[in-house]
Amino acid sequence: MEIDTEELMKEVRRIRILTRRLLDERLSGDYHSVFKGQGIEFDEARPYQPGDDVRAIDWNVTARTGEPYVKRFSEERELTVLFLVDVSGSQSFGTGARSKAARAAELTALLAMAALSNQDKVGLLLFSDRVVKSLPPRKGRTAVQRLVREVLAAEETHEGTDISAALRFVSATQRRKAVVFLLSDFQDDGYVRDLTAFARRHDVIACRISDPAESALPAVGLVELWDPETHRTLLVDTSSAAVRRRFAERAEAVRDEQTRAFRRAGIDLIDLSTDKPFIDAVRDLFRRRARRRR
Repeated sequence: MEIDTEELMKEVRRIRILTRRLLDERLSGDYHSVFKGQGIEFDEARPYQPGDDVRAIDWNVTARTGEPYVKRFSEERELTVLFLVDVSGSQSFGTGARSKAARAAELTALLAMAALSNQDKVGLLLFSDRVVKSLPPRKGRTAVQRLVREVLAAEETHEGTDISAALRFVSATQRRKAVVFLLSDFQDDGYVRDLTAFARRHDVIACRISDPAESALPAVGLVELWDPETHRTLLVDTSSAAVRRRFAERAEAVRDEQTRAFRRAGIDLIDLSTDKPFIDAVRDLFRRRARRRR
């Protein structure tokens, strides 16, 4: 695929401006408070005080100074944050001003900038029915900017979806626990078992991106629908109320089953739509996680 570099950079700048506006002090603080570090790390040794746990005594320092000292630990704040972004054919769909791929890029940019403000490492995996591109976790603004560019550049991919393949790749390459944002429309089958196992090792947040037309057909008569992943076409009579009802019921049933699967696996869910602002959904996620920590 040939990429229009000028248009790509315009979109990168637009998303950067949007992200700066949305990433206010409160959101940055919320991010810092709700995503845990990898554990605890040694901070310093200090003189023993009455009431300190004797198991924390630093015997090396105590022997060297002749006075009792205890080890002080603090939470290890640095995180590894991975973005697994679906760039399959269905992501290019959108009936409004934004496609699902563009919404994914905006959300990725916002969360990556939040990670940057916390001095976390960010990494990226683009996938369709295969791993398209992988960027290992890195710190810094340059890493975030490249991450956003890669998400945008992959927008026009026309292939299927294999979530399990993406999860297996990360499991093989990411040894330490990571915070994993999985951005997809989840138009795939057979991934729930792999996702459940993956979530036992990593802190997974499912970011489900949809378009209103995927859950409700307009009554516009005979239309030819094309699947960008299978390249199949289907003639549908949208003037039929029964057809529209079955379509909506099927879409709702699929979403409900996905939601239940995420809940059983202990995975947080953010629902995003191409026609609505997404910042409220992000803040709602942070509030839910903050309540659980309390």
